Amino acid sequence: MIFHIPHASRIIPSDLRTAILLNEEELNHELTLMTDAHTDELFARHANEEDSVISFPVSRLIVDPERFLEDTEEKMSEVGMGVIYTRTSSGKLLRHPPSESERARLIDAYYNPHHNRLNEATRDELATYGRALILDCHSFPSKPLPYELNQDPNRPDICLGTDSFHTPKNLIELAETFFREHNLRTAQNKPFEGTYVPLKFLEKDKRVFSLMLEINRKLYMDEATGEKSETFDDIKNLIADMVQHIVANIFQA
Repeated sequence: MIFHIPHASRIIPSDLRTAILLNEEELNHELTLMTDAHTDELFARHANEEDSVISFPVSRLIVDPERFLEDTEEKMSEVGMGVIYTRTSSGKLLRHPPSESERARLIDAYYNPHHNRLNEATRDELATYGRALILDCHSFPSKPLPYELNQDPNRPDICLGTDSFHTPKNLIELAETFFREHNLRTAQNKPFEGTYVPLKFLEKDKRVFSLMLEINRKLYMDEATGEKSETFDDIKNLIADMVQHIVANIFQA
């Protein structure tokens, strides 16, 4: 299995801090809103030695590895959140648009190496097992942020993001059944949709399976402070059981 953890980091490299127009208080607040806090611990702690854990090393406020490179292909670029954000979650100016040379430097430093690692991990999984299973690991706020396309306040406990080519029906059913048996409400592709698949394999190789798993932050953390809540270990253990359940059953059908 490949655990993809793109948005867990709060790191702003010191040499890139001056590009961000927010003061320290504003930046810390934005990081708390936009970081999928503790998802590295929620998910990656369950990886076995043969699994791959690929975490993006810096905050998505620097570069977002789950955006398309070209703004013309990325719908979130319309709200200033393409591969390099220029707007905050509330629409405030985060930074000025980068020059072409600065943009290229950021892509080469962070975006390309991350995707190269994902491509390599997927190739290795296919070569070793004849299939690759990607778990795209996220969390989401219990109330919609202003930038979000889906503003429905009635949010599930678990959002399952799918791809019509790479997410087989039995994988969805396994995840839905597991969480519902633990009294958690699930929704497919709401409030966020889709799941990550490396572009070299996207809609080309059905042996690559992918499921985005988004955890409602109210289940495991204090959303105002970003700190873990007393239920954190319960949710972490639940995810561990879910991963084991999927691994034990997904390739049996």
